[in-house]
Amino acid sequence: MTAHALSALGAGFSNEALGSQAVFRSVLQALSQPGQPVCVDHDAQVPTEGHSASAAALLALLDSDCTLWLSPRLAASNAGLWLRFHTGCQLVDAPEQARFVWVAAGDAMPPLHTLATGSDAYPDQSATCVLDVDSMDADAVAHGALNLRGPGIRTLQPLCVRGLPAGFERQWADNHAAFPRGVDVLLATANHLAGLPRTTGIPVAVEA
Repeated sequence: MTAHALSALGAGFSNEALGSQAVFRSVLQALSQPGQPVCVDHDAQVPTEGHSASAAALLALLDSDCTLWLSPRLAASNAGLWLRFHTGCQLVDAPEQARFVWVAAGDAMPPLHTLATGSDAYPDQSATCVLDVDSMDADAVAHGALNLRGPGIRTLQPLCVRGLPAGFERQWADNHAAFPRGVDVLLATANHLAGLPRTTGIPVAVEA
């Protein structure tokens, strides 16, 4: 890593401990209340490629023991260098090797079943996929809304998401059915995260 490359990188959290804790709490809130977008407040100087909320979440979650795969747009940017410098994470070439996967908006998402899903004995040894989307709204009654059920949801939680990969609901049904194995997903816009833990089901999608 050259001095020039380092000088071009943005800073991490101004207070590493407090900044990480605040964003980590936002991630936990998103995963404990599936389908409810949570605002991610932070002061990190995130890369220009990829959503700010995604970068901040990974900055808080990654450490030197973590492996990270980046989709093509992110891999071609300085996002990997930024995260590796600030967290010590290991970048990998294949998504199935990663404990964390970050997919930029517009890039193809690796099929969920090809990612690390853990095992019945060690379900925690699975991947978390951070997926950038165009927009999401938990209050809108809109065609194409996802209807979420499961732990952390009182009855049904609608979530209208624009920018999901084609066939995502089918993939998610298979992922959910594999519980306790499976992938957890964080949907991200510029400033918000919404959690889709593997325990969450999407039984019905409103027809477009």
